[in-house]
Amino acid sequence: MRPISRRTFWKRLTAAGALGAAGLGMTVRSRPANAYYSGPVSDHFDGVHFFNPGGTEPPSFGRAVNLYMTQQWEPWPTRLSDVKQDRPPPEMNGSATRITFIGHASWLIQTAGLNILVDPVWSERASPLSFAGPKRIRPPGIAFEALPRIDVVLVTHNHYDHLDHDTLARLWQRDRPRVVTPLGNDTIIREAMPGVAATTLDWRENAELSPRVRLHAEPTVHWSARGLRDRRHALWASFVIETPAGNVYAIGDTGFGDGMTFREIARRHQRLDLALIPIGAYEPRWFMRGQHIDPAEAVEAFGLSGAHAALGHHWGTFPLTSEAHDRPPRDLAKALAERGIASGRFLPVLPGHVHVLSQAA
Repeated sequence: MRPISRRTFWKRLTAAGALGAAGLGMTVRSRPANAYYSGPVSDHFDGVHFFNPGGTEPPSFGRAVNLYMTQQWEPWPTRLSDVKQDRPPPEMNGSATRITFIGHASWLIQTAGLNILVDPVWSERASPLSFAGPKRIRPPGIAFEALPRIDVVLVTHNHYDHLDHDTLARLWQRDRPRVVTPLGNDTIIREAMPGVAATTLDWRENAELSPRVRLHAEPTVHWSARGLRDRRHALWASFVIETPAGNVYAIGDTGFGDGMTFREIARRHQRLDLALIPIGAYEPRWFMRGQHIDPAEAVEAFGLSGAHAALGHHWGTFPLTSEAHDRPPRDLAKALAERGIASGRFLPVLPGHVHVLSQAA
């Protein structure tokens, strides 16, 4: 395999901190022990580090350097204009739930009078730096100025493509939303939202967002870091959101592992009307397998979870890994066909896509 240029290597090395997929963050923390959280030991916390039961750990620094020095990446376009901008209503009342894909892993969920953002990122780069790191090729599906009042922000974990300080600061200045996130991430979020009283959840805990909407934090095979010295100091999770129109399973990032997290979801939530499943940032598999599912695994996860329908996200927005920007939907179509699943049940969506759940469905 032909090595990449030195210039490209350093460009990707900088990008790796933003991705979190390689764990080469630009922010170095020197605090001993856990930088964000103090709590009792559990089956996924050893007193300092959170971990995935079963032993899946982040890739080593050496493997990350090998990836970014030698791997050939498919070229991405610098900008695409195939996004249909959504203008959401001020709120949704009654029994319907309206879900808009903003881009990458960001969603607006409007239900029972609540406006909920999941992993909101409006910045041009998914990076700790304003001048380097993965740059957005598609604009958000909703302009920030067109957002309705935001009541609740959900953050699945602290990687830069999911927890964006600039966006959180703008939301805090404008709406003072409630924030719900897994253990430890509140410390990081308060840097962008001073004074926020974030609700933190451990796996399998839940919180009432309103009398008609409840949130559950569920296990996910992943990890966390903002820099070199805070690996796995904050927890990662997926969410199940109970709404009047049905339950929504929102995954930010996940590896497949042995499939038990998806089987557990099916056991704990016997009705899942919609799953938001990542289908991108999966190559090369020797590096990404433990932290991101590929489209074939996404289809298997969809089946194991028992969800009625799924929307595929986490692709075609930020160039994070080596596959082409349009490969995830092609690989998803192939995986669905091989399993005999109708393509309409699991759609790869572009920013601006709107999905409405009704109680009748």
